[in-house]
Amino acid sequence: MDATPTQVDPQQRQRFAAGIALIAGGLVFFVAEFIAAAAWTRPPYSYTYDYISNLGVHGPTQGFGQLMYSPLAWVMNTGFFLFGIILFGGIAMLTGMHGTRGWAVRTLAFLIAAGGVLLAFFHGTGETADSGAIDFHSVGALASIISGNVLIIILGRAHRQAGIAATTGRAMVALGAFGLVSLIGFMAIAGSSATLIGLVERCAVYPLLIGFICAGRSIWKSNRRLTASNA
Repeated sequence: MDATPTQVDPQQRQRFAAGIALIAGGLVFFVAEFIAAAAWTRPPYSYTYDYISNLGVHGPTQGFGQLMYSPLAWVMNTGFFLFGIILFGGIAMLTGMHGTRGWAVRTLAFLIAAGGVLLAFFHGTGETADSGAIDFHSVGALASIISGNVLIIILGRAHRQAGIAATTGRAMVALGAFGLVSLIGFMAIAGSSATLIGLVERCAVYPLLIGFICAGRSIWKSNRRLTASNA
């Protein structure tokens, strides 16, 4: 008897690719941040005090009351760029998101990508704040943080359509809400000498990264089970 080869649904392949991209988009940020921070040794970079954006400034210079001297600034800026582009690709490949919700999801993903590009090419030195010019770095940061946290809330609430497990969806909603509240706290102390300012900023940024990684993992696992059951 001739064996009939298993046909893989193109939509399954697309969902699998979307899951991998969402995982990669979050991880590339974390990896770039870790490498750039590890290279900053004089004085050692502080995750709780220093801004994330400092890692993208080679320096040495002073900005917002902090020293900016990142030997591997190009690594962080590459991470900013890839983070936005990869996540946009992952969201664009999601199936099941149609109508107004699909339009909103893709628009937010585009804003994340645009924000990542701005972060990569306009470094957060603080010089524009003194000159009165538009601070494109801050615009990019706000676009990415706000859009990212709102997006994981929407995806979490639409977990069935996105192919995300219900438990993961609830966690994403909680993460996004926490990130938005933390952003308000960060904006209240930005530019001050608060010793935990870097930590508060990360409380606004990390939830969206973790949310996308969790979403991607859930989509990947769900798609893997579906492929196995069809084999």
